[in-house]
Amino acid sequence: MAENLMFSNTDDRRVQYTELLPQLRGLIQGEPDRVANLANLAAALRQSFGFFWVGFYLVRDDQLVLGPFQGDIACTRIDYGQGVCGAAWAEATSQWVPNVDAFPGHIVCSSLSRSEVVVPIMVDDEVVAVLDVDSDQVDAFNEADIEGLQSVAQLCADLW
Repeated sequence: MAENLMFSNTDDRRVQYTELLPQLRGLIQGEPDRVANLANLAAALRQSFGFFWVGFYLVRDDQLVLGPFQGDIACTRIDYGQGVCGAAWAEATSQWVPNVDAFPGHIVCSSLSRSEVVVPIMVDDEVVAVLDVDSDQVDAFNEADIEGLQSVAQLCADLW
């Protein structure tokens, strides 16, 4: 198992995600435990990009329940359709929120979170979890982040 992630000396997020994805595959390859893999994926994303918070919420009956994460203490349960995570689950689409204060119904797990991306993890056209990434800066994400995180979510779907 690699302890360090390797990147070219570039600020181009598309290049960074392209270089990161095979390393993430290698990180989880051969490990059958989903929780262990999600924990390492959250750590790798935070380590690679310096995100404020990275984690997973897992669908359990009618709620999203906190799974492996890296960052400050988080909300433990989120109802279907509530907040950014609940919207990603209900709509089965990625949510890109440049300013969380402008998102109707935003759930404040940390007052330091300023922008957020949530990507559903889909298995057989059903949301089984969401990947939640927060920044402490307004408008911190771009299209490359959305595309890259969607690729990470596709990788996560293989864990189910």
